[in-house]
Amino acid sequence: MLQLLAFTQKNIIATKANDLLGINDYEKIHPLIHNIINAGKKVRWYFEMDDCLISNSTGFWEDGIIEVNYGKMNFLHSEDIEKIALVGNKKWENWMLSIMKPFTKASVMYFDLADREKAMEWIMKQEEDG
Repeated sequence: MLQLLAFTQKNIIATKANDLLGINDYEKIHPLIHNIINAGKKVRWYFEMDDCLISNSTGFWEDGIIEVNYGKMNFLHSEDIEKIALVGNKKWENWMLSIMKPFTKASVMYFDLADREKAMEWIMKQEEDG
């Protein structure tokens, strides 16, 4: 399940995955993405993974959703995402970075769970012009 975190605000969508994810989880954040785009801003996504509830090491996605649908998924909003902070156990780093390839125009950084605060600061920080 994907839960929204309290610091979801303005153009920041803050989420925590604490179980297997599916299409219902995507549908939960999709309206938020549209609200940000309609306000003329780019999305910043804080994505934390808490795998303490996962009983196996296959990942956070419902069985087959990535293998079956990944090639068919239409990433309409890849141009609308500015930054993605991935926060989780080191074992997920390479896997999650590969999942985020469709969003390569966004700045993507991986943070260990112990560095949650740094990830939040990074996702909220406005970049300097020039």
